[in-house]
Amino acid sequence: MASIQSRVAAVTGANKGIGLAIVRNLALQYPKSPLNNGGPFLIYLTARSAERGAEAVNTLSNDPQLKQAKALAQDGGPTTIKFYELDISQTSSIQGFRDFLQKQHPEGIDIAINNAGIAMQGFDANVVQTTLQTNYYGTLEATQDLLPLIRQGGRLVNVSSMAGKLNKYSEEVRKAFLAAADSGDVNACTGLMERFKKAAAEGREKEDGWPSAAYATSKAGETAFTKAIAVQEAKRNRGVLVNACCPGYVNTDMTRGGGTKTPDEGAQTPVMLALNDIGGKTGGFWQSEKQIEW
Repeated sequence: MASIQSRVAAVTGANKGIGLAIVRNLALQYPKSPLNNGGPFLIYLTARSAERGAEAVNTLSNDPQLKQAKALAQDGGPTTIKFYELDISQTSSIQGFRDFLQKQHPEGIDIAINNAGIAMQGFDANVVQTTLQTNYYGTLEATQDLLPLIRQGGRLVNVSSMAGKLNKYSEEVRKAFLAAADSGDVNACTGLMERFKKAAAEGREKEDGWPSAAYATSKAGETAFTKAIAVQEAKRNRGVLVNACCPGYVNTDMTRGGGTKTPDEGAQTPVMLALNDIGGKTGGFWQSEKQIEW
């Protein structure tokens, strides 16, 4: 009798906050999810720091709720959590992770959740460049490198933000975002980010129809390219669902303790999009477990 294929997930930016809660909730919810094929479930928890990543895996292995649920293999459950060092702001690091997954799992993976991101204070050309490098370009590269590894019926989820909603932009910029997303034109999405970067460097972003906000604009770009890639992926007829979501205003280091939701609450929508039956919906922007207007 053939052995049951292992399910495999990768979560970026997962050593703390929402990312750590996503890994935790994947482990808790997998047994009752449609993805559960009766076989083992392997989650790669990735982060920039090997030390912090190892600490996170250790925290989860001693998590009382995971122990009580017998979710982890060490307690007789299906899930194993492994750490992989990944910095999505570095192309070589993303490619290294892709090559590692291809070698370890030639049959493919099932889930990729891109949660890694940064939020810097202030606004100048350097803040814009650094923020876009991780939140837009890094997440785009991770999406493009991991998506081909996802097998039939798998899921890709990008953790974006309500900060990236399009009500902060001029009508012309808003229409350009929607056109790029709806037509599946990733290059046009990137062109918009380049335009914002140039306008910000010249101090004329407001005249050009942009907010003076690097994080918000990077997340508008992330939602746009996620929608564009979903359009492209749907044409391949592999049943891979690609969605973006906002976890809500979560109390983490990124919100400097200002959020109203717990990390576990923030993890619910990304985990739902990864594990649950969502009626075949792809290319959506989701919050509070519902598809919403971008």
